[in-house]
Amino acid sequence: QVQLVESGGGLVQPGGSLRVSCAASGFSLRSFGMKWFRQIQGKERELVARISSGGGTFYTGSVKGRFTVFRDNDNNTVYLQMNSLEPEDTAVYYCNTPYFDRELWGQGTQVTVSS
Repeated sequence: QVQLVESGGGLVQPGGSLRVSCAASGFSLRSFGMKWFRQIQGKERELVARISSGGGTFYTGSVKGRFTVFRDNDNNTVYLQMNSLEPEDTAVYYCNTPYFDRELWGQGTQVTVSS
């Protein structure tokens, strides 16, 4: 079964760090660009970061310099390292890739930044 599964979310204090993971199964993500989105309750899902199959990266302005997206093709996993977290980063984080004729989404992982 082709799927993406996120993990690693949790509760962290402001200024802290967290790493979320996106593991692919049923296919090799080596040839695919991958994206991280987040959705704050009551708001639309927004793009946070993306990484191309060749390793090129993009970050939305609010996370630039704090978040890093990277991939481990041998382990079929993409990561989002989040540092200097702020309460405004509280959201459900999703990974995504276009897969032939559809969009693949994981189930999401909750990240809560609070003291």
